[in-house]
Amino acid sequence: MAYGDSVVIQDLNFSVNEREIFIIMGGSGSGKSTLLRHLIGLQEPARGTILYQGTSSGLWEMAPPERERLLRRFGVLYQGGALWSSMTLAENVALPLQEYAIADAEEISELSSLKLALVGLAGFEDYYPSEISGGMTKRAGLARAMALDPDIFFFDEPSAGLDPITSRRLDDLILDLRDSLGATIVVVTHELASIFTIGDNSVLLDGESKTAIASGNPKQLLAESSDPRVHAFLTRSRETGRG
Repeated sequence: MAYGDSVVIQDLNFSVNEREIFIIMGGSGSGKSTLLRHLIGLQEPARGTILYQGTSSGLWEMAPPERERLLRRFGVLYQGGALWSSMTLAENVALPLQEYAIADAEEISELSSLKLALVGLAGFEDYYPSEISGGMTKRAGLARAMALDPDIFFFDEPSAGLDPITSRRLDDLILDLRDSLGATIVVVTHELASIFTIGDNSVLLDGESKTAIASGNPKQLLAESSDPRVHAFLTRSRETGRG
């Protein structure tokens, strides 16, 4: 992964298993969000291939119509929620359904209410983003990510800016999403509490060496890794008391 001649990450090779919560972790500037942009088709790698189950070629090697069909299997929760401020929560959730003409107006309204109810926001359909809390904004963003019933979810720093209690509730929601829908979930985060609470598998990026320095279950990495960089990252701050 590179911006012009500036390499961000290289020699990166990992697999995400079906129905697991996979953590992309690392310090600031390590390339976490850049990697996410590559995985969801927003940025093409300078070298290498991104492969998804059920596809005969890499994400950037396939024909545009095939890539479009693949991307419709993704649900993305952006770091700030990325809700349209001029639209109600129901209207925000309805956007993907309207874009792909999934149903008629009445059915879209019902589906929007259902998705909001699934994340604990029943009755908030007519609220605007400015009228709800940060945690509710993240949940509304999650409802929108669920709109097209995707196979794979991508979350960019879902706990950023949230207090510990709200963050834990969001973690519980992510676990419920995996367990109830059988979804595969990729989470970019540096929050230790979330990493140890929800992570089944992970890759640890290092900005200095510009590659991954560890991969595996986060708890197992903490217990077994002999790399001081891995140990330092996974023990750097335990102030939340979780995990």
